[in-house]
Amino acid sequence: MSASILIVLSLFVLVAFMVKRVPAGQVCSLYRRGKTVRLLQPGIHLVLPLLDRVGHRIDLGGRVLRFEEPLVDAGDVRGTVYWQVLEPERADAMIEQADQLIRRGAVEALQGKVEAAADQRALGQQLKQSLNGMLRPRGVMVTRVELDLAA
Repeated sequence: MSASILIVLSLFVLVAFMVKRVPAGQVCSLYRRGKTVRLLQPGIHLVLPLLDRVGHRIDLGGRVLRFEEPLVDAGDVRGTVYWQVLEPERADAMIEQADQLIRRGAVEALQGKVEAAADQRALGQQLKQSLNGMLRPRGVMVTRVELDLAA
């Protein structure tokens, strides 16, 4: 009696580990032996429990990155960058470092431009173009930049 209960429980646990649910608006990368095998689209999927591992959960909705501390030494520039993942296949490799890449790209793009900027909207547009030039090949797009320049 107890052996059959143990077998049934083991099968139930195995099935529970095989079924992965991906919520709407997300994709998940599926890894096998450390390499990305495929992306799991929203829905219910079966995976091999001891062979496959669900890696990154990539949210396809918009994300917000706020800069509370000044971005450049020359001026008190703070702001918000709105971005989203367009191509999860490309973004999977860099999604964990996306915030650092955006911040570093913003600092590089703003060096020497803050003092010469007459309009913060134009400076934000230049920053957006610069960031998109760096991030588009990686499957990510900046949708909007809002800068706060100290007077």
